[in-house]
Amino acid sequence: MDPLTPLDTLCRIILRAREYEAQTPSDYDAGEAADNVDDEEEGALSVLDDEINTGVEEELRASFDDLGEDQLAEVMAFCWVGQGTYDASDWDEAMDEANSEVAAGGAIDTLLDMPMLASVMEAGLAAFELSCDGIGDVS
Repeated sequence: MDPLTPLDTLCRIILRAREYEAQTPSDYDAGEAADNVDDEEEGALSVLDDEINTGVEEELRASFDDLGEDQLAEVMAFCWVGQGTYDASDWDEAMDEANSEVAAGGAIDTLLDMPMLASVMEAGLAAFELSCDGIGDVS
């Protein structure tokens, strides 16, 4: 399968998604943890209380914005295959659903809210024997 979106672009999105996920504490409750920490240890946890750097999210959002609608649908379909929502053999059905999602709007927010975006996208690519190995900084 040859994706509509260049593989290096897909790999760049995966790299940005990894950076985005790395800075987003998923189930850390700073308030609860602070209640259980001595004052001298509190400084060590204060970094988790800081505002998330929005630059990485903006870069990832810009990467999605730069894609055509069909390419954005393709990214979404790769993610769904990677999650197991669709099998690789159901690609046409996944693309039809993704195109509907893109046309309805909010696809970028859906992708940004997707748990483990980088991993599911990589798994989706792998289902079609595509890989980011050796492309750019992604390995």
